[in-house]
Amino acid sequence: MSRKPHQILFELMRGHRLRYSAAILAMAVSNVFLFAPPLISRAAIDGALAGGGVSDTPAGRVLMAIAGTDSSVRLLAVAALLMVLSTAAGGVFLYLRGRYAATASEAIVRRLRNRIAAHLDRLPCAYHDRAETGDLVQRASSDVETFRVFLAGQIVEIGRTVLLFLTVLPILVALDAPLALVAVSLFPLIVGFALFFFRRIQRLFLLTDEAEGEMTSVLQENLTGIRVVRAFARQEFEVEKFAARNAEFRDRNYRLIRLLAYYWGSSDFVCLTQVGLVLGVGASRVLSGAITVGTLFAFLAYTGMVLWPVRHLGRVLTDTGKALVALKRIGEILDVPEEDAKDAVRDLRDLPALRGAIEFRGVTFAHADAEPALRGVTFRVEPGETVAFVGPPGCGKSTLIHLLLRLYDVPAGMIHVDGIDLLEWPRGPLRSQIGVVLQEPFLYSRTIGANVRLGRKEATLEEVVEATSAADVHGAIMDFERGYETLLGERGVTLSGGQRQRVAIARAILKDPPLLVLDDALSAVDTVTESRILRALESRRGRQTTIVVSHRLSSVRHADRIVVLDHGRVVQQGTHTELAATEGPYRRLWEIQSELEDEIASDVRDATGGRA
Repeated sequence: MSRKPHQILFELMRGHRLRYSAAILAMAVSNVFLFAPPLISRAAIDGALAGGGVSDTPAGRVLMAIAGTDSSVRLLAVAALLMVLSTAAGGVFLYLRGRYAATASEAIVRRLRNRIAAHLDRLPCAYHDRAETGDLVQRASSDVETFRVFLAGQIVEIGRTVLLFLTVLPILVALDAPLALVAVSLFPLIVGFALFFFRRIQRLFLLTDEAEGEMTSVLQENLTGIRVVRAFARQEFEVEKFAARNAEFRDRNYRLIRLLAYYWGSSDFVCLTQVGLVLGVGASRVLSGAITVGTLFAFLAYTGMVLWPVRHLGRVLTDTGKALVALKRIGEILDVPEEDAKDAVRDLRDLPALRGAIEFRGVTFAHADAEPALRGVTFRVEPGETVAFVGPPGCGKSTLIHLLLRLYDVPAGMIHVDGIDLLEWPRGPLRSQIGVVLQEPFLYSRTIGANVRLGRKEATLEEVVEATSAADVHGAIMDFERGYETLLGERGVTLSGGQRQRVAIARAILKDPPLLVLDDALSAVDTVTESRILRALESRRGRQTTIVVSHRLSSVRHADRIVVLDHGRVVQQGTHTELAATEGPYRRLWEIQSELEDEIASDVRDATGGRA
């Protein structure tokens, strides 16, 4: 069940509520100092108009006590000094309010960013399959920034507006009750305006935020596939696609800005009308002798002090509406259960070190809204055995690997690892004992050495060289000017496809896991390089269980056993010799690939005059 935005806010503020309380207290103290100047001015003005000194009011009596004389010059000097000191003291406490609020907000947002990043890393693959990367980036950056602005200023600002109104109202009533009623007569209208626009702003901001997320997704996808875009001359199409999303974002943002313009224009008119009412009614009461000029001045000062913050309440509520929408979008991510939360509860001490015995029993699996990728698959892999999986594209080979790594959990059937149900293996300890080279190897924008050491950060340079030599990539690395200290571009674009695969293989070999998984890991290398890598892996046979997924049968013919898949089912099992001698899909595929390789070799010999 998803949480409400205010529930998420309350949880995030845990540990920082004291700072916000201190900010509100500092603001209250500042208000006390800032409320003094109008009362002092009232006493001074009324006294001056009366012919000297100060008026007989509480503020006037305080001035007399401080000045110690009834000299008009001295009293006015003391009044001016007190006003300056009071304003300065109010400014100091306003600074403290801002400092406490900013310190708390930055700490909360830092924690929130870290939490989102960690949470995204732990979400199930099924979630990432349907989520748009650009939208996730939008929520983790722009939405978090919107929330930060709210935390830094608006939470305290709401408290300030309420506190101002509750403090000023009794003062105005004490000065003159009828004029006080006039001074707050339009406040309900201003607040009503603010609440009306608050609701409209929330809906528009959600649409605007979603449009920005879609625009970010298009841009992210374009940049990720920039080489494909260039290769197929699709620049104009991508530019137009981005322009359409950009125009939609502009239009929604324009509607948001136009609504704000309506609010500011309308609220300015209402606020100035309120000031005019106070001035008009107050002047008539001064002429009738009901109040003094100083009292009217104090009324105008206090009305301005509270009127514009109340009018600013619209901006505060606007940012609050944005923050609530942003917090809701962030909460939609945080409320998704992490994959670790689904782990079976079992004491890790009960789990032995991985040996590599694997058994699938009647496993059936389908991705969301898709036909089953596996249908009742059953097979067994013994510890230290090398087993290959072959078959046409889409037959379920990679899905087997994803299930074995618990990237997805099995809905039907069972998988046992070392005789223990796979669901009882916590994901972390399981994956830490498996070395994987996936179909599309991913390299970080770090040095080559750091990428190879990903599974064993403490590995020595000699161990790294041994692993890269086994993967037949050491020579290519040393051809770079900085060798293993060469910094790779994003996703390893500095290297060719074959070099990226070989660096990924070296990374898995260096980890030296009990279970090594190669998911079509040699598809981008030539046959000569492939032979050298296979010989290196052959020398390690028996040290670890090895699972090889491949389309190229030359990569798997030396495996202890070959499992042939077709349409998600196991259709053949056996050694290369057994399968090649038996009528079936493996034999047909072997004959086709052998004939093609012979033709290529013949063409090369003809082209080189028999020197190849």
